[in-house]
Amino acid sequence: MTSSPEYVLRRLELTVVRRLDGLLQGAHQGLLPGPGSELGDSRPYVPGEDDVRRMDWAVTARTTVPHVRDLVVDRELETWALADLSASMDFGTADMDKRDLVIAGVGAIGFLSSRVGDRFGAYVIHGGRVHRFPARTGRPGLYTLLQALVAAPLAQPGADAGTSLADGIELLSRARRRRGMRVVVSDFLDPVDPRDPDAERPWERPMRRLAARHQVLAIEVIDPRELELPDVGMVTFTDPETGRTAEVHLTRKVREAYAEAALLQRESTRRALRRCGVAHLVLRTDRDWIYDIAQFVLRQRRTAHLLRRAPTAGGAGRPSR
Repeated sequence: MTSSPEYVLRRLELTVVRRLDGLLQGAHQGLLPGPGSELGDSRPYVPGEDDVRRMDWAVTARTTVPHVRDLVVDRELETWALADLSASMDFGTADMDKRDLVIAGVGAIGFLSSRVGDRFGAYVIHGGRVHRFPARTGRPGLYTLLQALVAAPLAQPGADAGTSLADGIELLSRARRRRGMRVVVSDFLDPVDPRDPDAERPWERPMRRLAARHQVLAIEVIDPRELELPDVGMVTFTDPETGRTAEVHLTRKVREAYAEAALLQRESTRRALRRCGVAHLVLRTDRDWIYDIAQFVLRQRRTAHLLRRAPTAGGAGRPSR
């Protein structure tokens, strides 16, 4: 996203409003159809999908079939995003940088939240600090946030040493106690041994605490060069976090080892987010991110619709026709 911040915001607004709203066919619903705080109707319990803490024991006793009580989605909730603008996000080899994709994702989240009247705020990891933008309703507050993200200077090597993604998630969990939706936008890269995809990630425990109270969506931002390297011979790599450089000859063996390590790292992220019980959306700099967000929203709504359909008495766990 080069050009002026005003041009970037106008283009982002047109992209989100026209394309995303068109792909969602004008469905005025939030990003994730999740639980609320008011009790709704009872329905048969679906093993592995429903929380046993919402068991409706009265209906279960009457029917001898396990039932749970659905929750009515709250209105005027607070949606908070944690945007990772650390040095590792200032990288991109495709149509856009990872930083641009973070801003685009936050803009789409803000747009979808504002349509249902939610207040939208954000915490931003940048320059070794976590910056807070208060939750507001309507688009003026969203534009103020997006303009600040677009105008944020590139992170300097070593400037993010004081704040990690785990610190940002922990702050997000502690600062906003009122339930609602929480979105974490990052590449989730951290110094964990990629040979063990089940190793606990540094941000995993604070993410679990966040998901215990709020509905959480993790948006993972990826560039294709983080998955595989081209056959270009000798190259110089620079660590954006520390500024250290190294010259590497990209032989076939090196490229295969890199691809294998990258695959294990992404699998480790996927497993960790699954253990945390949060929704997971992957956005790539070489793909149509608007289409990916729209498809994710539609899949979430379709899944929620199927889970709400009462199973037949003779086929518990299968949607009724």
